[in-house]
Amino acid sequence: MAMTKPATRPANPRFSSGPCAKIPTFSLDKLADAPLGRSHRAAIGKSKLKAAIEETRELLGIPADYKIGIVPASDTGAMEMAMWSMLGARKAEMVAWESFGSGWVTDVVKQLKIDAEVKTADYGEIVDFATIDFNNDVVFTWNGTTSGVRVPNGDAIPADRDGLTICDATSAAFAMDLPWDKLDVTTFSWQKVLGGEAAHGVLILSPRAVERLESYTPAWPLPKIFRLTKGGKLIDGIFTGATINTPSMLCVEDYLVALDWARSVGGLKGLINRAEANAKAVWDFCEARDWIANLAVDPATRSNTSVCLKFTDDRIKDGAAFAKAIAKRLEAEGVALDVGAYRDAPAGLRIWCGGTIETADIEAMLPWLEYAFAAEIDAQA
Repeated sequence: MAMTKPATRPANPRFSSGPCAKIPTFSLDKLADAPLGRSHRAAIGKSKLKAAIEETRELLGIPADYKIGIVPASDTGAMEMAMWSMLGARKAEMVAWESFGSGWVTDVVKQLKIDAEVKTADYGEIVDFATIDFNNDVVFTWNGTTSGVRVPNGDAIPADRDGLTICDATSAAFAMDLPWDKLDVTTFSWQKVLGGEAAHGVLILSPRAVERLESYTPAWPLPKIFRLTKGGKLIDGIFTGATINTPSMLCVEDYLVALDWARSVGGLKGLINRAEANAKAVWDFCEARDWIANLAVDPATRSNTSVCLKFTDDRIKDGAAFAKAIAKRLEAEGVALDVGAYRDAPAGLRIWCGGTIETADIEAMLPWLEYAFAAEIDAQA
């Protein structure tokens, strides 16, 4: 089954699912305007942070009465802030179909010890949202970064719900059309779809979420870094650029540059189109071959960012070892870096297809995937 090595290589072999590829036009000199060595509380720092917030609002179409804050510790920090500050007022429903969603379940059930109903689905599948009681607080991921499965739309979330919807949208924001009227708390990290530098999270609150914060005090003590209210009122400065702890102004500048690039490719619609084109190239490749398949069972729930794949050839003796060997071979050839499946996920590959990836690079990488498969089948024979 020996094959000749493909003649073309991707110009950028970075297909990691986080931190993700930088914008195609990135260069360090684009960050020259960062106010390094200046206080983030100085006028210039505040103006940069406020610009990041308002440009996020404009590009994502977030309603004017929603609050947007830049918080520490990436998407994880934003989600923990939300759960520790708001859950416990009523029963919760924890919805998970991959490792990060499962992590939120562990935090709520074992750490906060909240009365919660847990609903799960296997990797590649999704929980039926028709079974969820949205009069409870519902915590879920929009896109399963480690499973390649996403919520197809927000139709199942009622407008007249009594509970809050708390959504981890870290691999969905800037690549999927999120229904803001159905989401009360939304979190993401700009290191995902826009390829920003790590360690900063974004927390988005609906008026209903703000009302919860101002009317409910959790039974447990809150670390300072999680506190969103003072004296029963929202700390509004967090949502205008006065961050909880010191942000990296270099990272903020990098995000502003990425937002500017996003506008240049057509804004949210352009970013979605780029991700869809990238993902479709992988989906079409898989559908034309009988040895590899999308991990997502239902095409309607396939992620257009973290595309997760499984090997289906009967000749494979050890699935985990085989998948690792493929990823290692692709890295050794310099054609696909960091494409192994997440450690808790089924054996396979995970190819990032968000908008910072060029479709031409996906198309150049896929023949190498076929080459690597053939080489590993021969090697184990």
